[in-house]
Formats: sequence, structure tokens, C-alpha cells
Amino acid sequence: MSLIDEDEALIAAALNGSALAWEKLVRRYESKIYNHGLRLMGNSSDAMDLMQEVFLGVYRNLHRFRGDAKFSSWVFRIAHNKAIDINRRKRLTTTQIRTSDQEELAFLDLVPGETNIEPDNMVSEQQRNRQVISMLAKLPLEQRLVVELKMFQSQTFEEIANLQDISVNTAKTRFYTALKKLKVVSEEIHVLP
Repeated sequence: MSLIDEDEALIAAALNGSALAWEKLVRRYESKIYNHGLRLMGNSSDAMDLMQEVFLGVYRNLHRFRGDAKFSSWVFRIAHNKAIDINRRKRLTTTQIRTSDQEELAFLDLVPGETNIEPDNMVSEQQRNRQVISMLAKLPLEQRLVVELKMFQSQTFEEIANLQDISVNTAKTRFYTALKKLKVVSEEIHVLP
């Protein structure tokens, strides 16, 4: 049975009142949504808020899922909209995200990931995660969203355009502009002592 078929079966069972099916749906996507939130929001508190809002929205609107797209696409569309809402509410700007604050970055040690990573590799992965979050925090939200969807969710430019209600060319422009900015940030990091 494919992932799509499994999702459809779980959705049908959840709609018929199965708490176990709902729990399985949440478990299937919670770490993906949380990690998505970390990269978009820049801290664990906002990522947890995003994850909770996403699953509350999915729960309330599961009966509206028509199956026109993959369930995962629908969930990430909700996450995208909730991330924008949270940022609007908090009026976040990239300068307000304190990625250099060690207490803020401590959340990266708790990011769900591979459970079979060797301890030596885990430390280097945590350092890479910190660097990625720090670099992404320097991008405007609209560019961060496109990078997240393209690089971490493996969406096509067409899917990104559809998800964000923008043209394919706008999605490409935002992505390549973000890559240029990330390259500059990366070079600055390597120049620092």
C-alpha cells in the first residue's frame, strides 16, 4: 500500500471517529511539520505553536479534504498559511530573530531526526542545523518559504506557485534570489575568525 493510499485509509477512519487513525496521521506528519516550522519560524516555541495550529486546523477541516492533491500537500498548505499568520501576529522581521542567542539555538538539540545517528555525527549535525537556521533567518519570510518548500519538501516550482498563489516565475525568482543571499551569508560565515 502506498503512502497516499495509507493516508486516504487513515483519513476515512479518522472521519468515522477513529482516534487511533487520527493519532497515526498526526504521528506521520508531526516531525515534518515541526522541522518545517523550525526552518520558517526560527525558534522552537513558534515551531511548536505552528505545529499545534496546523493539526488543530487539519482536525477541524479534515472533512473538507477532497483528495484533489496529496494529503501531505494539503497539510503543508495549512502550515504555510499558519506560518504567515503567526508572523503577521508577531510582526516578525528578520532582524527580530535572535539566532545568535545560544538559549534560542538550544532548541536545535531537540529537533527530531534520525535515531540511528552516531554520537560524533550527531554533534556535527546539530552544528549544521544551527547554521542552516541562522542562515535562513536572514531571509525574508517569502523567500524562506520558497527555499523550505523547494529544498526541504522537494516541491516543484509549479507546486510552490500553486501553494503560495504566485506565478511559477515569481517562485523561481524568490528561490534564486534567496540562494544568492544564502551564498553571501555563507561566505561571510567562512570569513569570520
